[in-house]
Amino acid sequence: MNISLPTDSRITFSNRLDHFLARIGYRRGERRVEPGLYRIGEPGLQSPIFATGNYTLSFDALRSALGGVDGWILVLDTKGVNVWCAAGKGTFGTEEMVRMIVGTGLKEKIETRRIIVPQLGGPGIAAHLVKKQTGFKVVYGPVMAVDLPEYLATGEVTPYMRRVRFPLMDRVALIPIEVKHVFGPVVAITGLLALLDGGVSVVASLTALIGGAVLFPILLPILPSSNYTVKGLWLGYSLACPVAGYAWLHGEAVLAIAYILAMPPVTAFLALNFTGATPYTSPSGVKREVFRYIRPLTLLFGGGILILTVKIIGGYM
Repeated sequence: MNISLPTDSRITFSNRLDHFLARIGYRRGERRVEPGLYRIGEPGLQSPIFATGNYTLSFDALRSALGGVDGWILVLDTKGVNVWCAAGKGTFGTEEMVRMIVGTGLKEKIETRRIIVPQLGGPGIAAHLVKKQTGFKVVYGPVMAVDLPEYLATGEVTPYMRRVRFPLMDRVALIPIEVKHVFGPVVAITGLLALLDGGVSVVASLTALIGGAVLFPILLPILPSSNYTVKGLWLGYSLACPVAGYAWLHGEAVLAIAYILAMPPVTAFLALNFTGATPYTSPSGVKREVFRYIRPLTLLFGGGILILTVKIIGGYM
C-alpha cells in the first residue's frame, strides 16, 4: 500500500453512469475505489492532504472539486459507504485513519502534517488520538467539497461552508432510487386495479405513489411543517382531492371517499421513507415520527382499501 496512485478532477461519462447506477441501487456494494493514497495534479512534500471514503460518489465529489489543485487524497476503507454515514458507523473513524496513515507511509513521503477531513466526517474522527498516534493534525474543512477551493485560498471555513445544504438538484438526484423502491408495488397495484376497477383507480394509485417518490423530494422545502409525515399528508391530500373530485362529479361518491382515505397515507409513508436520504432529520426524530404516525396512516389506508374492495366486489355481484 506504500505507493500513491494518480487521479484527476475529470468526471467522465463512465463516472456519471456509475453515479446513476449507484443512485438506483444497482450493485450498490460495488461502487468503490481502492483505499490508499492518491495524488491529484503534481503534489509536493508540502501539498495539502484530503481525507475521504472509498465510495465512488464521495471520492469523485472530492476530486472533481480539486481542479487546478496539487494535493494528496487519503482514501479510507469505508466499505463503499459515504463519509457521513461511515462516520456514524465507525468505518470513517480514528482507527481506520491511523491505519491508512501508517500503511501508506504518509509520514515518510510527505512533510505536511495536516489532514483536511470533511466536516460531516467529524463524528468518526478523534483528532487528538490521530495526533497522538501519528503526529498528524486533523482539521475539519467545509461540509461541501465544492467549497474547498475557497477554503484553500482563505484558510477559513465560513458559517456558510459549515451549513448543510440540500438544494433542488441534490434532491432530484435521489429520485431514481425513490422510484426504484416503489417500482414493483406500482406495477403490481396498478395492474391489479386495471383488471378489477380500471381508469380512475389506476390514476389514483399512480398519483399517490409518484407523488411520494417524485414530487415530494422536489417540493420538500416548501411543504408546510417540519414533520415529514405531515408534509407528505399535505401533498397527499393536494393530489387526492382532484382525483376524488373527478370521481364525485362522475357519480362515484364511494370511490371518492376511498381515494380521500387511501391516497394521502401512501404519499405520506413514502415521504417518511425519504428521511433516510436527507440531511434534515435525526434518528430520534424519525423514530418519533414512526411511532406517532404509522398506526394512523395504516388505519386511513386500510379504511380506503376496504371501501374500494367493497365497491369492486359489489360491482361484480
